Amino acid sequence: MTSELLTVLNDVHARLIAGHQTVSVAESCTGGLLGAALTECPGSSAYFLGGVQAYANAVKEELLGVSHETLLSFGAVSEEVASEMALGVQRLTGSDWALSTTGIAGPDGGSEEKPVGTVWVSVADSAGVYSQKLLLDGDRSNVRNHTVLEALSMLLERLSDDDDDL
Repeated sequence: MTSELLTVLNDVHARLIAGHQTVSVAESCTGGLLGAALTECPGSSAYFLGGVQAYANAVKEELLGVSHETLLSFGAVSEEVASEMALGVQRLTGSDWALSTTGIAGPDGGSEEKPVGTVWVSVADSAGVYSQKLLLDGDRSNVRNHTVLEALSMLLERLSDDDDDL
């Protein structure tokens, strides 16, 4: 785990604990790395409710409630699917916050429209869903690890905005 990731993770941990808030994850391209990161800090059971590793589209549909039409229209690697994944895991777990990741980690699977390294990350809370497209370089490991960092950074930003509203 990089020092940058540890810094973000420690800040997320502190804010979730202080705010008595919970988080859940729906992961495709990160395959469990995001949930593993969120449980790295002792005491994470106070906020981490769980997650779904939804690699297959059928799992995205059946467990997370991603619309079949959304998958057909936009593809699994899209803002729309990332948003529906986040909302789906939030519904399943009842968490205050939900994160989702879907992308093409490589080395295969990319296209001209969606090259390897194309990732969508979404953060859902009671106010809505916030999504970001990432275009990442490097090998499979780098794409997956950088996606975790970006997802946690997005959550930290939303948590910070939430604090500012108080």
